[in-house]
Amino acid sequence: MIKTIKGRSTDTIFVLIVFSIFAFSVLMVLMLGASVYRNINDISRAEQHEHTAFSYIWTKTKNFDEAGAITVGEFGGVSAILINEKIGETDYRTAIYVSDGWLLELFSEAALDFSPQSGRRIVEIDEMTFNETDLGMIEIVSGNKKLLLSPRTS
Repeated sequence: MIKTIKGRSTDTIFVLIVFSIFAFSVLMVLMLGASVYRNINDISRAEQHEHTAFSYIWTKTKNFDEAGAITVGEFGGVSAILINEKIGETDYRTAIYVSDGWLLELFSEAALDFSPQSGRRIVEIDEMTFNETDLGMIEIVSGNKKLLLSPRTS
């Protein structure tokens, strides 16, 4: 009878060890899955923000595309797309630029100076550059994505 108790005791310890290994394995798989999900979610969010920024800029420039109205320039020390328009007798400027991790827009009289922090936040984005090509197109680059705009010249 003593041998049976020892046998059951050994079987119980073996079952507990196997169960512990199984529970540890399940926990590790769940932690790995959560890490992968978090990485995919971060990448997806960044892609969505880039897409939103490109769509916003494309729509904004197409809505105000008059001959010579859209240029690339500098606003408060950062590269920006500048949209110039005349309302009544007053010249206005819309600056679209990236500062402090945000795509911002500032609409103001062209003669007034504002700091980049004065703009309205559009979408969170790490970086974006604006360049004018030799052909008069505007090249917008964010990460490994590029958008080319062809504003009217005449």
